[in-house]
Amino acid sequence: MTAVDDARALLTSLTDAPIVGVWSAPGRANLIGEHTDYNEGFVFPFAIAQRTAAAVALRDDDVIRVRSTFSPDAVEVSLAGLDAAIAAGGLDWAGYPLGVAWALRQAAPDAETRGVDIALASDVPVGAGLSSSAAIEGAVASALNDVWNAGLDKVALARVGRVAENDAVGAPTGIMDQMASMLGVADAATFLDCRSLDTRAVPLGFADAGLSILVTDTLVEHAHSTGGYRERRDACERGAAAFGVSSLRDLTVDDLPRAEQILDDVTFRRVRHVITENQRVLDTVAALDADGPSAIGDLLVASHASMRDDFEISVPELDLSVDTALSNGALGARMTGGGFGGAAIALIPTGLVPAATAALRAAFAASGFRAPNIFTVTPSEGARRDV
Repeated sequence: MTAVDDARALLTSLTDAPIVGVWSAPGRANLIGEHTDYNEGFVFPFAIAQRTAAAVALRDDDVIRVRSTFSPDAVEVSLAGLDAAIAAGGLDWAGYPLGVAWALRQAAPDAETRGVDIALASDVPVGAGLSSSAAIEGAVASALNDVWNAGLDKVALARVGRVAENDAVGAPTGIMDQMASMLGVADAATFLDCRSLDTRAVPLGFADAGLSILVTDTLVEHAHSTGGYRERRDACERGAAAFGVSSLRDLTVDDLPRAEQILDDVTFRRVRHVITENQRVLDTVAALDADGPSAIGDLLVASHASMRDDFEISVPELDLSVDTALSNGALGARMTGGGFGGAAIALIPTGLVPAATAALRAAFAASGFRAPNIFTVTPSEGARRDV
């Protein structure tokens, strides 16, 4: 059973109304470029094969009812009461799909809004740093865009998802996740300028090079709306203000000596991560274009060290994942996602995946950590209508 199948089955149990369609959107793995998105910098994610599906049926009233396979209860709000419901908060998981409906109405005020039942199913791991939230947002935004005849393009729908996550859910994230989920291309990563929102699909060529991306989901759950993420964002804003620029995007590695002079130690290290991470994204794209995927391993390793030491968002399980993968043949490895838990990725010869997987399981057991979920991901297509 796929997520599309599960969403259709769930909707059938929810209503007798006919299904008008099923839309899906993928999670994403970020190859490199962490915490640069909300600093208007560069990121380089790719959509993965794991997806969230939204099956939709029309209603005769103005109610939006959402149900998911990961919660026993349906949540319903009238279109007239949507603003108040979002302002009141406390919607838990339903804040994502209802937040999308709320944000879509703002972005497309002439949309033909009407009541709908939406059933959600997903095989994107939750809390793993693979952006299960953007997958929900992309699937629901794509569905409502069609059902409500809103007429928005994929970039506009990515903005809708970000507004939902920032303002409805309260997670201060950038737009990388939504853009990757909406615009993914098979066997490519999305090089995104988060200031201009210009994108380029960059071929990765992992399979042709005999390489795989191995994900180690540590099962240490994180939450972007908690304090650690906000504190990092505040530090970035302090650093930009000290230089009199709108964002850290305007600074380069040449500005680091002065930054070290005028900033306190913690703020300086946060700023150093963002500046050097932006450069690593550019270097990764250049290396792929010139020499292929075997040339990017050291950049992934440097990215993890920066997140561990300067941005301080790693955890022991993530560090163990990276170190173990590297000692078992990975060309490069790094934590991926917002940090404080989640997953690490490793770029590794495909033939070494079984041995590395066994080594990772053994290392986690020896350290007394919870057994991780380990799997490979494939660069895949973005949001689409499936039925």
